Amino acid sequence: MMSQLSLQARQTYHALQTSVARTYGVESVREEFNVEPSLAQTLNDRITLSSAFLQRINVIGVTQIKGEKVMIGVNGTVTGRTNTDSKEREPRNVLDLNGIGYELFDTHSDVTLKFSTIDAWAKFTDFAQRYSAAVQRQIGLDRIMIGWHGVEAKPDTDRTANPLLQDVNKGWMQIAREQAPQQVMVEGKTPGKILIGRLGDYANLDALVFDVSLMIDEEFRDGGDLVAIIGRDLLAQDKGKLYAAQGHTPTEKERVELAQVVATYGGLPSYTCPHFPATGLVVTSFDNLSIYFQDTSWRRYLLENPKRSRTEDYNSRNEGYVVEQLGKFAAIEAANIEFLAEQAPVALEARLAPQIQEALTS
Repeated sequence: MMSQLSLQARQTYHALQTSVARTYGVESVREEFNVEPSLAQTLNDRITLSSAFLQRINVIGVTQIKGEKVMIGVNGTVTGRTNTDSKEREPRNVLDLNGIGYELFDTHSDVTLKFSTIDAWAKFTDFAQRYSAAVQRQIGLDRIMIGWHGVEAKPDTDRTANPLLQDVNKGWMQIAREQAPQQVMVEGKTPGKILIGRLGDYANLDALVFDVSLMIDEEFRDGGDLVAIIGRDLLAQDKGKLYAAQGHTPTEKERVELAQVVATYGGLPSYTCPHFPATGLVVTSFDNLSIYFQDTSWRRYLLENPKRSRTEDYNSRNEGYVVEQLGKFAAIEAANIEFLAEQAPVALEARLAPQIQEALTS
């Protein structure tokens, strides 16, 4: 039997529609409407504020669906001297304008609520705020997931085949693979593998982070803003130690959960973030990672669908990912990491035991 909204739930849902219409300055949200650029920026800011990681990187509104990168980065030094008696001063063009720009793709974030769910939530007077905050947080988490796992932008995405949203857009890792493959470590001494362990390519995480940091172009290495973003499996042992030592202290526990896990690895401040590959490692600066959205492209509408006993909330915008300076980004292929079982060194007494036994019996 097809369910219907109860009177209280219907009033709650209509209050949500009225709240959304008022927020966006439209008469009704029951048909698709364009979100004004200033309000799109406000909505984007709220999504950004839902994630500590998104607050650290650039999330920028742009006007064109394709174009030059927005953030200005400087490659190389700008200070020197010219003997003007013999020649003119020549300013250096050091902006990272390498001709590789950005491209945005149509992106949908569509949400449905069953009538029964609205009935259950109808008792909350702040239903509209709770609902909006939940949707905004999930859009933020989806953005991060695509940033680390996205490899292509298919016209028709498949959430079942690509549960990490790999087909929604090209994320930062894929951009590096395609535009600067030399910045992505794919193997050590063994083809197709990066071995971690005393007898592997890297004895420990410190050594791996240090080596990856040397893949950063020379002019960026001493800028003081590089960080290591590290996956949970690589961090597991040290994270466990930090929780054991400081997990009982609320402020320290919050620091662990929000971002910074340990002081340094390989000489760099080290962080993790939601949906980062479990065995992944990226060395860059936070402001080198960007998400662009077209500020005139955000569209939305809400409707009731009694045929499915649910409400539907449609959000769409043009969106894309950018590594601002490719030489300031270095990473490993997380899928190629393998951990070697640690073999404890044989004690001296054990190694000498056969000789000692032979001497005693001779």
